[in-house]
Amino acid sequence: MASSMVRATVRAVSKRKIQATRAALTLTPSAVNKIKQLLKNKPDHVGVKVGVRTRGCNGLSYTLEYTKSKGDSDEEVVQDGVRVFIEKKAQLTLLGTEMDYVEDKLSSEFVFNNPNIKGTCGCGESFNI
Repeated sequence: MASSMVRATVRAVSKRKIQATRAALTLTPSAVNKIKQLLKNKPDHVGVKVGVRTRGCNGLSYTLEYTKSKGDSDEEVVQDGVRVFIEKKAQLTLLGTEMDYVEDKLSSEFVFNNPNIKGTCGCGESFNI
């Protein structure tokens, strides 16, 4: 059984030059380091799973969970020793997306910088494509 781990928001990215990559999702060094840190406390989990759910005022929202195995229809992204699994329903919504981890004095969260987003809600937690 997967367990929820952290909050995530999305950002629409305009005028970003999309570079060809084999992976649907790329990770910043900050995201890689945070995932490694989180997984140290979860030795029975092999990575994190990104999903998408219908919710919020703009339609869709990303979910992040620890996972113990790769699902049959999951896409696997391996970067710098970190394994991220993308649920089938989320695969098309993540194409060209960069996953970052951002900290400031009041909060910390994973941020999905997605060039495909057409709109987000005011809080940035839900989006539409």
